[in-house]
Amino acid sequence: MTITYDLRGRAALVTGGASGIGLATATMLARGGAAVAVNFLAGDERGPQACAQLHAMTGARIVPAPGDVGDAADAARMVGQAVADLGRLDYLVNNAGTPGTRRAIPPAELDRLTEELWQAVLEVNLLGVFRCAKAAAPALKASRGAVVNIASIAGINSPGSSMAYGATKAGVISLTRNLARALAPDARVNAVAPGAVDSTWMIEWTDEQRASSIEGALLKRRCTPEDLAEVIVFLLAGAAMVTGQTVVVDGGLTV
Repeated sequence: MTITYDLRGRAALVTGGASGIGLATATMLARGGAAVAVNFLAGDERGPQACAQLHAMTGARIVPAPGDVGDAADAARMVGQAVADLGRLDYLVNNAGTPGTRRAIPPAELDRLTEELWQAVLEVNLLGVFRCAKAAAPALKASRGAVVNIASIAGINSPGSSMAYGATKAGVISLTRNLARALAPDARVNAVAPGAVDSTWMIEWTDEQRASSIEGALLKRRCTPEDLAEVIVFLLAGAAMVTGQTVVVDGGLTV
C-alpha cells in the first residue's frame, strides 16, 4: 500500500519530470496536493503533454519549467523561474540525467569512453545536481524543505551503462553528503540509488540483460518508477531526521 501525504500548500520542482522516475514522482506529489514545477528540455514535446495530463489527473497546480540542467546559466534561470512561478519551494528532486550512450559500455571497452561522453554525463548528472541545488538553496532553507538526488547502484558497486555514468553517480552520493552539510540545519538532502528500472530510459538493454537483472534480485522483479517515487516522496515529506543518506532501491539486486 502506498503511503500518501497531505502536501497542500507545498511546492516542488522535479527535474527530468516528463517521463520515468521524474514523472512518477511528480504524479505522487501532485496527488498529495503539492504544486509541482515539471522540468524538461525545451523542445521536448513530452513536457507540455505531461504537465497537461498531470493537471487533468490530479487537479493540482502544474507549472512547466523548461530548461537544461547541463547548462550552468540555463539551470540557474530555470530554477529561479520555477521558484518565482510557484511562489516558494519546499522540495527539489534532482532527477534529470543521461547515460551518454544508447548501448552499455563494459569497463574493458575503454576506447568507447570518449571525451564527449564524459563531458555530457558530467554536465548533466553531476554538475546539474549541484547547479539546481545551489540555485534552490535560499528558497529551500526559507521553507525548511528537502532535496532528493537520484543516484544509482552504478555509483556503488555495479558497472551500469558505463564507468563514466557510474563515476557521476558516485559523485552524486558524495555531493549529497556535502549538500546536507551545506543546507543544515534548515533543509535536508538525501539520495536514492535505483537498481534496474523499467522505464523509458535511453539505454537499449537486451532481453538477456533484463532477465539477468530480475533473476539477480532477491525480490525477483525490476523496479518500477512508482517504486522509486514512493521512497523519494517519503524522504521529502517524511523522514524528518534523515539527511546526508543514500537509500538503495533495487529489490536486493546488489545484495
